Order: sequence, then C-alpha cells, then structure tokens
Amino acid sequence: MLVLYETAAGYALFKLVDDKKIEKPENLWKDFETPDQANKTLKLKAFSKFENTTDALSAVTGIVEGKIPKNLKKFLSDEISEKEMKKEKLIVGDAKLGSAVNKKLGISVVSDSSVLDLYRGIREQFESLVTGLSHSDLNAMSLGLSHSLSRYKLKFSPDKVDTMIVQAIGLLDDLDKELNTYAMRVKEWYGWHFPEMGKIIVDNLAYAKVVKAIGFRTNTSTTDLSAILPEELEAEVKDAAEISMGTEISEEDLENIHSLCDQVINISEYRAQLYDYLKNRMNAIAPNLTSLVGELVGARLIAHAGSLMNLAKQPASTIQILGAEKALFRALKTKHNTPKYGLIYHASLVGQAGPKSKAKVARMLATKTAIALRVDALGETETADIGIEGRTKVEARIRMLESGHSARANRDRSSQKQQKFKFNKPTQYNDQSDAVMTEAPAKKEEESPAQPSVESPEPSSNKRKLEDTEESSVEPKKAKKEKKDKKDKKEKKEKKEKKKKSKD
Repeated sequence: MLVLYETAAGYALFKLVDDKKIEKPENLWKDFETPDQANKTLKLKAFSKFENTTDALSAVTGIVEGKIPKNLKKFLSDEISEKEMKKEKLIVGDAKLGSAVNKKLGISVVSDSSVLDLYRGIREQFESLVTGLSHSDLNAMSLGLSHSLSRYKLKFSPDKVDTMIVQAIGLLDDLDKELNTYAMRVKEWYGWHFPEMGKIIVDNLAYAKVVKAIGFRTNTSTTDLSAILPEELEAEVKDAAEISMGTEISEEDLENIHSLCDQVINISEYRAQLYDYLKNRMNAIAPNLTSLVGELVGARLIAHAGSLMNLAKQPASTIQILGAEKALFRALKTKHNTPKYGLIYHASLVGQAGPKSKAKVARMLATKTAIALRVDALGETETADIGIEGRTKVEARIRMLESGHSARANRDRSSQKQQKFKFNKPTQYNDQSDAVMTEAPAKKEEESPAQPSVESPEPSSNKRKLEDTEESSVEPKKAKKEKKDKKDKKEKKEKKEKKKKSKD
C-alpha cells in the first residue's frame, strides 16, 4: 500500500511495509514513537521537490479546490507503474483530492478517518523519513507558501468585488433605519413648539431644513422658505404659524433641536452619496440584473446569497422566493400554500402588475433574472442587452395579462411568412386496384339454404310507425284522466248534498 504526503517542499510517496496496520489505526501511534520505528513502518519510494514558490502555489491552490495538479499527476504516473496501479492502493489525506486521483489515474484510493493517525505520525517523523530537509527549511517554506496563498486569495478572489456591494447595501439599510428614528425624534421634539407643521411637511429632510431656517415659530412670517419649499406649502406653513397652539421653548432647547436637525441633514446627504456609489457599482458588476430588477433589489439579492456567483448558481424558483425562507418553511410545516415571492416583490415590474397577476409576473421575472445573473457572473460582455430584452418581454407579458391580448414581444421572429394554401384535386377512384373475393361467397351459398330476401323498410315507413305508436299511447292516457275527473266531480256533488241534508 502506497502513501501520498504533500508538504510545502514537495510531494513524497511512501511504501507501507505492513498493510494490516491500517486495519487497526488505534495502535499506529506506537510505530511512530521513534525515528527507527517510523523507518521500519514506512519506506520512502520517491520525492518530488517544487522548483519555486509559484510552482508550489499553483499546486496548493489546485489541491485546495479538490483538483489534481499537473506536476502531481506527472509524479504519480512516473513513479507508479501500470501493474502497481492495478494491484496497489494509494492512501490520500484529502477526500476530494483522492476522488480526483481515482478519476484521472484509475488508482484505488483510501481516504477515510482511519488514515488520520498515519498522517499524524508522518508529520511528526517527516525529517527522519526524508533526508536532506531540515526543520528550519521546512518552516521557512511553509511560511512563504502560506503568505503567497493568502495574497493570491485576496487578489484573485471572485467574491472580492461583491463584498463592496454587500457592505454598501447593508450600510444603506442601517442609514435608513437611523434616519427614520432621528427624523421622528425631530418631529416629536419640535412638534411641542409647532405641531401643525408636521402635517403640512411630510418629507423628513425638508422638515429638518425648515426647522433650521425658522428657529422659533414667531420668525416664520419673516423668513424666506422658497429655496426649501414650494410656494403653496410655504404659504400654508406661514398661515399655520400665526394660529399655532404649541408651547413655548427656550433657546437651549432650540440649539439641541438644531443639532439633531444637522444630524438628519448630514445622514441624508451621505445616504444619497452612498446610493450613487451603489448604483455605479451595480451597473459595472451586474448590468443585466440592474436593468431587470433595479439597483436596490439586485444588491439585496446578492447580499442575501453571499456573492454574485452563488446567486447565479441558484435556479429561478429559488430566486423567486429568496428572502421568504421563514414563510416557506412555515407553510411546509403547516401544509399551507407556499409564498409566491420574496425580495423580488419589491422590483418595479412586479409593482406594475395587478394583484391577480403579481405571482405570474414574479415567476417570469425570476426566470429572466436567472439568465441575466449567469451572463453577468460568467459572461465576458459588459453590456445590458440581455437584461433590457428580458425587461421588454416581461413588460409585454404584463400588458397581455392586463388587457388579454397577445404580446408581440414573445412572438417568434425567426419563423418565415406563411405560404398560401393550394388545394390539390384528389385523384379518381381506380376500380382495378380493388381485390375481388371469389371463393368465400360460393361456399356460403352451398352451406346455407336459400332464404327469401327481406327488403329493408324505408325510413319514411319507420317514422309513420313511430307516430302511430305515440298516438296510440297518448289516447288511453287521456281516457284515464277523463274518468278520474268525472269521479272527482261526482264525489264532490255527493258531499255537498250530504252537507245540505245534515243542515236541514
């Protein structure tokens, strides 16, 4: 049995002297207590050293991803003969690497939990098993390889750009929450002094700016609010300030309110700047997704999945209900209807549809989104052509559902024009192609005696018979009814006469 051991210096291939020791892994540690015992248990068959750091880095990245590197494949094919490949078994520490070696080279691989103690013993006595490598050299090689591997992952990580979108949408949601709490606090605080203004000005930013400009409500008539509010709202605010029922506040209270208004204004300005940053990032990274569902919904889908690549791997049915996992599992547990949409419900196309057709539109939008995501994640084009085309088809589908007419966008344009129908006259009946039966009728005539031919009745005679039977069946019914009527009349007369006699 052969053992493959990977180090920062290179690949080592050992020969296990006694194969039965693997069957009892709990006693393997005794064979690696001393270097002499380790050399009796394992024999070094071959060792392949890495040429430089780049070679080691490419090998390690392949092993981490579960792929067999080229230098490892060449090393195993050179050192293990064809006869040994059929007879021997190869012990590999990583299960993914073991399955890759089995597929590529056809060697039977052992990579289960019983191998861990063997590798632990090799790691302890590696310097005695492989000559020419000191402990300091191995430490320096492993340190340099770990630094280069971490740099490679940070530099070439496919999820690196997606993390910016995930962080930006998370911060945007947090800013919205903080902005709402701050704005509500400003309205409640200043509402004690000027309560009527909260119903007139609904926008939080405009409310904070007006509070900063006015100060005390007595200054409303003299301040110019044309830069903040339109003329109609400005006139309403000035009229309400004259008849306001609010309490009086001190200058110290107003200073604190002004500082809170400054916070609201600054947060709202930073929120607008962050939204522009997120919009540009989404248009650069996922243009097709952005054109279909918008920047915010697309960024939330990416953040929920973890990365653009993870989201692109999901099917359309998962994208449709992404964000409604609790409702889905609750419905499955209680055996109710499953949810029809998740985060995709907030897309503008789903909002355009009517309440009855929202589920159909969400399903179609999810299918187009899945296609757009795969183009954005794996395609080389940077344009949003597929997303725009999918959006037009979804809009046409919405129009069709609302009006009931067929959508032109879903028609197949590749089909050719239909040709005119030409009627071909049928060919005349050919009597000569019929097969004539000669023997069968003759036998029947011999076997059965001649019987008189019975002519089939005509259809007119059948109709007359039916009419006669109907008339004959109707006559006795009428006679019975007449008899019953006569009896009823007689009984009524007799009853009346009896009543009269009894009265007399």
